[in-house]
Amino acid sequence: MILLERTAPLVSDPVAIFFIVMVIILSAPLLLNRLKIPHVVGMVVAGVAIGPYGFHVLDMDSSFEIFGKVGLLYLMFLAGLEIDMYHLRLNLKRGLVFGLLTLLVPMLLGVVTSIWILHLDQLTAFLLGTMYASHTLIAYPVASRLGVSRSPAVLISIVGTIIAVVGSLLVLAGVVNVKDEGQFQVLAIVKLLGLLTVYCVIILMTYPALTRYFFKKVNDRVTQYVFIMSLVFLAAIGAQLINIEPVLGAFFAGLVLNRFVPMGSSLMSSIEFVGNALFIPYFLIGVGMMINLKVVFNANALAVAAIMLTVALASKWIPAYIAQKVARLSTPSRSVIFGLTMAHTAVALAVVQLGYKYQMFDETVLNATILVILITCALAPIFTSRAASRLKIEMMESDDGAGDNMLMRQRNNNTLVSVANPMVAPQLMELAVLMRSERGTHQFYALHVRSENSPKAKALSRETLVTAAKAAAAANVKVETLDRFDINIVTGLLNTINERDISEVIMGMHVRTTVIDSFFGSNIGQLLKSTGKMVVISRLYIPCNALSRIMVWCPSKAQYETGFSRWVRAIARLTRQLGCRVVFCCSAEAQPLIRGVLYQDNFGIRCEFRTVEQWDDFILLSTHVQPDDLFAVVSARPNSVSYDDSMTEMPGFLQKYFSNHNLLVIYPEQFGEESPSTLSFADPMAADIENTPSPLWLKVRAAIRAINPLRRSRKPRR
Repeated sequence: MILLERTAPLVSDPVAIFFIVMVIILSAPLLLNRLKIPHVVGMVVAGVAIGPYGFHVLDMDSSFEIFGKVGLLYLMFLAGLEIDMYHLRLNLKRGLVFGLLTLLVPMLLGVVTSIWILHLDQLTAFLLGTMYASHTLIAYPVASRLGVSRSPAVLISIVGTIIAVVGSLLVLAGVVNVKDEGQFQVLAIVKLLGLLTVYCVIILMTYPALTRYFFKKVNDRVTQYVFIMSLVFLAAIGAQLINIEPVLGAFFAGLVLNRFVPMGSSLMSSIEFVGNALFIPYFLIGVGMMINLKVVFNANALAVAAIMLTVALASKWIPAYIAQKVARLSTPSRSVIFGLTMAHTAVALAVVQLGYKYQMFDETVLNATILVILITCALAPIFTSRAASRLKIEMMESDDGAGDNMLMRQRNNNTLVSVANPMVAPQLMELAVLMRSERGTHQFYALHVRSENSPKAKALSRETLVTAAKAAAAANVKVETLDRFDINIVTGLLNTINERDISEVIMGMHVRTTVIDSFFGSNIGQLLKSTGKMVVISRLYIPCNALSRIMVWCPSKAQYETGFSRWVRAIARLTRQLGCRVVFCCSAEAQPLIRGVLYQDNFGIRCEFRTVEQWDDFILLSTHVQPDDLFAVVSARPNSVSYDDSMTEMPGFLQKYFSNHNLLVIYPEQFGEESPSTLSFADPMAADIENTPSPLWLKVRAAIRAINPLRRSRKPRR
């Protein structure tokens, strides 16, 4: 390899080194965004300029080696973490086909051109073929930033990357075995496959149970982040111990931990922030520092590099073209697949080092390989950025043609989260964020209502709202905090609902303080009488990301309510964020309508249906609901279509049979956009809602129940 005369770097102080790297990470996006060039390219180019083969401002010291390795693992971990597992299963077959193509086609072209054009021996040709076959998802951050990470094209590319890297490593192991032993040993490859199988089984068996147990015990986001990253690097170390590239271990850990880190959660925001702000840029700068631009002035290296670059690009474009035709994808999808799979870094660098170590590559091939790595790393983000932009537009146009009418899609969503104290504020905000709509605009309001004007009440309100704001900010969500002094909680909620045009209210479940206290308390009952907006009442004993399943019970005729589609979408969004399974327990008439809502909005969630006929059949589910499940009960207001007089006994049944379960009680929107005038108050500030007399028909019904012993002694069926 052509090297510059090694001298001491201009900067060697650790603080100054870190400052220069931070300046590069800061300036690269700002400068290159104006030129419409992905900043990934700027990181690599900056690494070339400041590295030992450029102006030698910095040396390739241990910090770049450590942070660069961590950055590569972080990149693969994020790729596994951001995958939509449901759509991954749907695209698994197509991904397997593409994976075999992107492994065999480059391998075949690489071996043929290496023997017939570059005149290399067969063993060296196979070694060089592994460089063509393998690739690194260096452009994945571009696809993720443009919002196409869950598209079929990206999922197919990721599956293909797994197969290509694993296959390349197996071939590489075979080449090393032949070089060391003088002959090919089948047992060595079989042993490697056996160790890989055992490794995957151990990860699958231990990681989910361990993560769920830890998340139940520890709810601190910083501690959870450290725990997750510890598992990732443990998986990488385990892969390295069985002679498998550690990037595969990090990627596999991302797949296994996928469902425990919802996309909209604060934990996911923390993982993405740290990776995109530090580790991944460090890796990209380190890649640039390993590139020696002096190869450009070598005529032989240029000629060999031109041949190798042509083979490298063609061998990745052909599989992308075939995969597009087989999977019936669009042209932008094909371009995204090609852009993601054209870059060669991780395994390619390992091949270069191995070939140089065993003296299988001469200086010309070595420098040409470095040049191929440089060019493909520079082209991949640019190509992916342009193709992903077109694919995003295509996805948006396709999405606009399905589902509800345009009015519903562009409808504003204003969610009011009623927070009573700092203990429940983070949990309620997390639930609201996970259930948020991605269409139209979505505004969050955190409200604390106090009936006293004392310093103690003000301090509690301030602390509660600050805690709620921090929880929302951790998930990268803006929330407007409201400190309201009103007659009582219900009046404050109603006034805020009317003033802010609230579409749904999320609040914590009432805590019983006395024996005669009701399950929901008086406030929730008065609120339900006074507004027709959707009200969600939550009680969670464990964090949302530790939930394993959602079981939903809805009453007969629930499909006729005005807010039917709204609560179905809310449950579907929560299920998709958690990556879990949802079971709808409802009447046979409601099942096709629920399927229709899920299909129209293309939620792509795992759902099951169980037929129930009577309103109190949900009691039978108490033995089937596990501590890790979320039991969602869709109730109904009096006078609504799905309401039954027997529903008055539901709070007692919930208290008796589901006192230790995670509960979500949903009262659907009943009267559309506007509440009926009979439930509004002419002057809410002058009315004592707590003492508002009950309607006459409620008193009559209560009197009938009091004198009817059969009705009073009615017990649920088992």
